[in-house]
Amino acid sequence: MDQKTSFPREKIRILLLENISDSAVQAFRQAGYTQVEKLTRALPEDELIKVVKDVHLLGIRSKTQITERVLDAAPHLHAIGCFCIGTNQVNLKAATERGVAVFNAPYSNTRSVAELVIALAIMLIRKIPDKNKAAHEGIWMKDSKGSYELRGKTMGIIGYGNIGTQVSVLAEAMGMKVIFYDVITKLPIGNAEPVKSLKELVSRADVVTLHVPATPQTKNMINRNLLKHFKKGSILLNYARGDVMDLDAVRDALQSGILSGAAVDVFPEEPEKNGDRFVTPLQNMPNVILTPHIGGSTEEAQWHIGEDVSNKMLQYLESGTSIGSHTVPPLHVPVLSGAHRILHIHKNVPGVLSEINTLLSNHSINVLGQYLKTNEMIGYVVLDVDTKLSREAFQLLKKVKHTIKTRILY
Repeated sequence: MDQKTSFPREKIRILLLENISDSAVQAFRQAGYTQVEKLTRALPEDELIKVVKDVHLLGIRSKTQITERVLDAAPHLHAIGCFCIGTNQVNLKAATERGVAVFNAPYSNTRSVAELVIALAIMLIRKIPDKNKAAHEGIWMKDSKGSYELRGKTMGIIGYGNIGTQVSVLAEAMGMKVIFYDVITKLPIGNAEPVKSLKELVSRADVVTLHVPATPQTKNMINRNLLKHFKKGSILLNYARGDVMDLDAVRDALQSGILSGAAVDVFPEEPEKNGDRFVTPLQNMPNVILTPHIGGSTEEAQWHIGEDVSNKMLQYLESGTSIGSHTVPPLHVPVLSGAHRILHIHKNVPGVLSEINTLLSNHSINVLGQYLKTNEMIGYVVLDVDTKLSREAFQLLKKVKHTIKTRILY
């Protein structure tokens, strides 16, 4: 926006953790924000509490945990940007109660993950990990036994969302038949076929790939009981969340021959930083590929994530648009010239909007535009008011019962 914000841009503090892409830094600086600090690591709770007290925008990835204590220590925090797919690392209930917007990038790395899943399926069905290991050890293993083409095989996708559908398209392009299971009815893409149960999917699929969120319902969904129903010799890939598989059960399935291979990128417990010791039951298993949570870690994906999340945060900071937020109700607000804009976040209880309008009317404050959106916890009102009376309106809105947060935008 060209309009000057009521709070000078040079005083807005932006803290980016976990080596977030420079595309985000560039976006903030090009918009006129000079106090942009970037750290390459995550911060533990106690350390984050010490540095977050004057921060207005906070950027994190998957390692940093935003707890209620952290939010209580950040009275000036307007928004949190999760520069990744998920928001599990943020206490969304606490953020909502405090009127802090939380944004993420649910689509920006889908292609990176989908491409890698197809590549891993090819490597495993050809038993490349074993042949590669032997070659490095000086052993020649020129053998076609147990090696197959993907063409004509069945890909079973558990979770038919943004990444699952991308995998579906690429798998069909490779000549595979695609079946999928999702708890929500989804429109198939191409010739993909929905199935009614996990048991049906795993019993039919040559390759099973997981693309589900971490929820109580998905925890250890791949367990000993379900593994008994897998097609013998099938391949299992988990590039979703670390707690959706029982790794001991998967190891036993590999040893017994139920599975002929596996690729795993996410684990229930992961090291805090590069170089830390890493242990999993799947280490040193034949035809198993282990990667360090890099499914979406490509230069392209990180750059796009940086652009996506920073733009959402800037729109919220400068215009009040909250599209993409998981906490503040989503509003797309057009810019109105010749007016001052005030944002008001309040508990979602009856009578607040009526009180706002009554107060402004009683003080003869002309409202040029008003936008409201609520969720089950809070309400979000954007008001465009006469420039001569905006300060008075702001002070009145601060006194409204059940107010959580209010600020003059410009």
